Amino acid sequence: MKKDSQVVSAGRAPEKHSGIVNPPVYHASTVLFPTVAALRKAIRTPFEGVYYGRIGTPTSFAFEEAITELEGGHRSVSVSSGLAAITIALMATLKAGDHLLMVDTTYNPTRKFCETTLAHFGIETTFYDPLVGANIADLVRRETKVIYLESPGSLTFEIQDVAAIAGVARERGILTIMDNTYATPLFFQPFKHGVDVIVHAATKYIAGHADAMLGVIVTRDKKTFDTVKTMAVALGNSAGAEELFLGLRGLRTLSVRLARHQETGIKLAKWLAAQTEVARVIHPALPGDANHELWKRDFSGANGLFAMILRPVSDAAVCAMLDGMKHFGMGFSWGGFESLILPVEPWISRTATRWAETGPYIRLHAGLEDADDLIADLEAGFERLRKAARA
Repeated sequence: MKKDSQVVSAGRAPEKHSGIVNPPVYHASTVLFPTVAALRKAIRTPFEGVYYGRIGTPTSFAFEEAITELEGGHRSVSVSSGLAAITIALMATLKAGDHLLMVDTTYNPTRKFCETTLAHFGIETTFYDPLVGANIADLVRRETKVIYLESPGSLTFEIQDVAAIAGVARERGILTIMDNTYATPLFFQPFKHGVDVIVHAATKYIAGHADAMLGVIVTRDKKTFDTVKTMAVALGNSAGAEELFLGLRGLRTLSVRLARHQETGIKLAKWLAAQTEVARVIHPALPGDANHELWKRDFSGANGLFAMILRPVSDAAVCAMLDGMKHFGMGFSWGGFESLILPVEPWISRTATRWAETGPYIRLHAGLEDADDLIADLEAGFERLRKAARA
């Protein structure tokens, strides 16, 4: 089945719900058992059916089944947020004395988790250059147990050679975890490149409407699933019924939304590249981008997230540009229907690599608005920037 059909059909079972198209929203804590034998069976195999609301319901099973099918995995674990997916996956696969190799361009809360919580539990983290490729072998230690990838990085968009890194990990018996939020299962399939565990901030493109906090961990095999699910249950973490419903609802339109995000994002990126105030546009889907060839080799599409580096200009001028935007909101996250623009400082959250660019760095998310309206909004912003720069 093609991916466009999978996003519509995966996780649905109308025949189990009186023909209703969407899986019902189960608000549940207590689950009743008809016999002692049924109760005891559930206690022995708590992950194989409905046991207690926090551990799983038909709503969570439907969402997990859909994501698992799209990623081609064994089973998934739904949790309360993307960060919860990341932290639970790491906690489940690491213990005191272990060593973690973490990509230097990772999501900043992941970095903080490594530097604080994991360190507190005696787990050492080494941050590595995202472009290291097979040379990551030089960083592997006897106690290295996990290599974590995020490709592209959600701030500076470096594309990792996932297959090369996963190949080294497999040779050494090291588990690989990859954040696949940017590409979603439609544009990149980590399992096909040798990755062992996939995490998603389903808050973003999967839910797609800036109205749900949701994460999911996809595992390749039963042993890893049991390990991750056990950790999620032990930490008391689960996804809410309404968020699971919103994740399933968003999933059904994922392919058409991504196509629009990609089209608008590329149109905006090309327009921005022609503006005199812009020193460089960073968008891996654009020919000439430093990461384009690797992106072209491994990815089947791009989303609406990219960045631009402005030529040196005062902070007051940048603020004048951003403060008056009409369609681009200033806010964190991405992947919703709305366009976003955000000034960021990528140099402050790196230790293994150095950010050498000097101009102001602006990250943009192309939403579902008309592309020409977004361009007009940016043009008006540049006019405010010019005016402020002359003042």
